[in-house]
Amino acid sequence: MTSSIQAPIEILLCEDNPGDVYLIRNSFKNGSIPHRLHHVIDGEEAMDFLYQKGKYCHYPRPHLMILDLNLPKKHGFEVLAEIKADPQLKALPVVILTSSQADRDIVKSYQLYASCYVSKPFDFDEFTEAIDKIENFWLNLVQLPLIAEYNR
Repeated sequence: MTSSIQAPIEILLCEDNPGDVYLIRNSFKNGSIPHRLHHVIDGEEAMDFLYQKGKYCHYPRPHLMILDLNLPKKHGFEVLAEIKADPQLKALPVVILTSSQADRDIVKSYQLYASCYVSKPFDFDEFTEAIDKIENFWLNLVQLPLIAEYNR
């Protein structure tokens, strides 16, 4: 099964840890599905990107978002709640990728309609394997919503 989206798939990564960004970018580079990985470092930038404000006014809406919870300026829970409360954004699949393994964070993420919750492994090989699995599932297996459908 493949995505119904015309290439490339737009992905928004909201992550403030440069090491994790590097690993995620490198893992996605090795994939076979055409995509563009956009990166923001905090929750406020994430919302500006999604609402196409300021320096992000010419960027496309993403088909998929990868969101860390522990972000500066606006916490990941706030970002997730804002996305899912907005009729134009709520269809956006949001993958929570965070270091937290706390049950309360997992439950709260799903209560706020996260698409899935993945705890970042601390081991390098396990981390890259987790990213590969995220990429395979979200870019190869599932069908992502078309950007145009967000605004209807």
